[in-house]
Amino acid sequence: MFINSTQEGKRLVVKLEGELDHHSAEKVRTEIDEILEREQITEFILEMSGVTFMDSTGIGVVLGRYKKINERGGVMKISNAHGHIESILRMSGVFSIMENTNIA
Repeated sequence: MFINSTQEGKRLVVKLEGELDHHSAEKVRTEIDEILEREQITEFILEMSGVTFMDSTGIGVVLGRYKKINERGGVMKISNAHGHIESILRMSGVFSIMENTNIA
């Protein structure tokens, strides 16, 4: 899993590339949480165009970051989830609490 993050003010964009599964979940969780704890992020965008596979652990990573940003009054969006990744997020109910946008 490759993780690239950029920040502009209170907006954080994290681009993921590769498989978001039980093998990579801890790395993704740790890297994002370190930024969220250090900075006053109020808008978090998870750019997923490069995600090739995601399992239930990956869904947990997404929902856990949503909970963290939501608790501080911020918003989280998924960006560019397509194909089977979009289907997994839709079926799991993720898009009932955050939007899939084409930004970032």
